[in-house]
Amino acid sequence: MNKTSKLHMTTDEFRKEGYKVIDWIADYYENIESYPVLSKVKPGEIRNSLPKDPPLKGRNYSEIIDDMDLMMPGMTHWQSPNFHAFFTCASSGPAILADLISTGLGTVGMLWETSPSCTEVETHVLDWLVDMLALPQKFKSTSSGGGVIQDTASSSTLISLIGAREHATNGDFNTDRDSKRLTAYVSSQSHSSIEKAIKIAGLGKNAIRLIDVDDEFAMIPEKLSDQIKADIDKGLTPGFVCATVGTTNTTAIDPIKEIGKICKEHNIWLHVDAAMAGSAALCPEYRFIHDGLELANSYTFNPHKWMLTNFDCSVLYVQDREKIINAMSVVPEYLKTKDGDAGAVINYMDWSIPLGRKFRALKLWHVINYYGVEGMQKYIKENVEDTQTLRKWIEEDGNYEIVAPTPLNLVCFRHKNGNEFNLKLHEKINQSGKTYLTRTKINGNYILRFSIGQPTTTIDHVRKTWDFIKETANSLG
Repeated sequence: MNKTSKLHMTTDEFRKEGYKVIDWIADYYENIESYPVLSKVKPGEIRNSLPKDPPLKGRNYSEIIDDMDLMMPGMTHWQSPNFHAFFTCASSGPAILADLISTGLGTVGMLWETSPSCTEVETHVLDWLVDMLALPQKFKSTSSGGGVIQDTASSSTLISLIGAREHATNGDFNTDRDSKRLTAYVSSQSHSSIEKAIKIAGLGKNAIRLIDVDDEFAMIPEKLSDQIKADIDKGLTPGFVCATVGTTNTTAIDPIKEIGKICKEHNIWLHVDAAMAGSAALCPEYRFIHDGLELANSYTFNPHKWMLTNFDCSVLYVQDREKIINAMSVVPEYLKTKDGDAGAVINYMDWSIPLGRKFRALKLWHVINYYGVEGMQKYIKENVEDTQTLRKWIEEDGNYEIVAPTPLNLVCFRHKNGNEFNLKLHEKINQSGKTYLTRTKINGNYILRFSIGQPTTTIDHVRKTWDFIKETANSLG
């Protein structure tokens, strides 16, 4: 009996079919521009094309790969060079291959003992990132803080909020949650995941305070200070402030330094959400986005957005890891280990909601080593330069207006013909399959968002898409 027969594939079969999968992925990227960027199927269409019942007997693996032909019409192609919706979720060859290795190893890195490499590579590469992004040294594992990889920024924000809850109540929230009514502060432009985290963490929707923004859509520190003081006067306990570096709507950047000083004055946990924009700090000329970060208690950014690391991979840094561990750690007998009990190792299960953890750090290891810091800087700089070129083209066309600052890789614009026209323009653009844009609403106006960040996108792609947008608008009259 072949030693790998329990996999229902011999080693030779596994190798043979694995080559086919690699070829399929390579062919996909080679031909990605032949697909409509936004899927054109109707709800239920894909499911109705699938077999009604599962097979009683196993099928040939090549036939299973061919099933992708049924699914491809229902794929929206996030890695297309013509994908300009939301924010980029840029993948790369090294990250894909690292993911295959991680999946093949089947590691579950909940404890150091369950895979020392899974834990130590994560600690090591996140310390690298502190230096690569010029983050405060307090976020390194050699300090009282440290970093951990979560799945998304939503989870990172939730973990930070739990740490803030621990900080504000001296660890008593879970035993006497009514002793202090906590409040949390975000700008009106903050991501919806923050409100979700506030609900999940048990603070309740009434704990949320939306702080006004200025003309550049950044939080106004004076408004934050006024709201905090008003809540203290009511006997409430301000416990959490989230500043955003690169809001989803417009990439607005909140003034971290001014916000941080207010938080320090009132001993409030400051979390900085830089999910998309944080990767820009790989380049020294864009590190202005982190001005004041030394005042933050926690910080998150997503390598899976703008650092060539495929989804999912969100990095969370905390200033005081004990706040997180004290709030999160539950260690039954079957999870106790000698090194863990002695405090000699990091057990990342105490830093996350799930017990089980993937070897996500392997993706970062492969990406950083393949491209090097200079390669990633070049990628970021080209994206920003292309974005600024697009902004110039839009400004030069008298039919359109820019509606928000463009600090990095997102342009927010609208046709001057009004909301109904922009709605029709947006729908026709996306229905074409040639590109995919998303929208937002600013000051009551329907706004088109044009995000640039796919590693396959060139200035020629941007030019063709802009020309297509203008042609589409002209066709509407």
